[in-house]
Amino acid sequence: MRLRRSSGLVLGLLLLLAGCGQPAVTRGAGPASSTGLAAPATTPATGELSAAKKKAAIEDCPASDPSVPAHQQGLPDLVLQCLGGGRPVRLAGLRGRPMMINIWAQWCPPCRQEAPFISEVAQQKQDRLLVLGVDYADPRPELAIEFAQLSGWRFPQLVDQDHALKDPLKIIGPPQTLFVDAQGVVVYRHSGPFSSAEQIRELAQTHLGVTL
Repeated sequence: MRLRRSSGLVLGLLLLLAGCGQPAVTRGAGPASSTGLAAPATTPATGELSAAKKKAAIEDCPASDPSVPAHQQGLPDLVLQCLGGGRPVRLAGLRGRPMMINIWAQWCPPCRQEAPFISEVAQQKQDRLLVLGVDYADPRPELAIEFAQLSGWRFPQLVDQDHALKDPLKIIGPPQTLFVDAQGVVVYRHSGPFSSAEQIRELAQTHLGVTL
């Protein structure tokens, strides 16, 4: 019995170190809003989400090649929708520029912890590095847009509400960040939150050769 309890504690610690697990609330209750109060469970209409996205000044999602072959060591050949509306994106078709893809959720405390560092980096020389977010396993897109707005995130955001990336990218939980080269190859994965903007810059330089 003692061995089983110890194993359970170790597993729990590993999941915490890797990032967030699944949201601690059900879809019916909804996660807490930025005010700390329980948010209503209703889903806003598409027009409302589009208006919220526009108000938050979140950029449109990038164009992706519909026909380029998927890279064996690259992003999965999946199409994700754009948060708040816009053109969908074929992940395997994102080519031509190094990328940093941050997988996050508004219900994830470590994601909130690293948000200012990502915001700082995303505002610098985006012509050299495409910063892209993926709102993961999140039943509340309106709170995700609110999260992005409060964090000062203007870079494009995709949606993976149904955990499509879980198996192909082995996602335990957010935050996870992928560094992808211009040929679409995933060259490095960072698990857990970043501790500073400088850490992100160092990883971009080391793994992508991008100076920010």
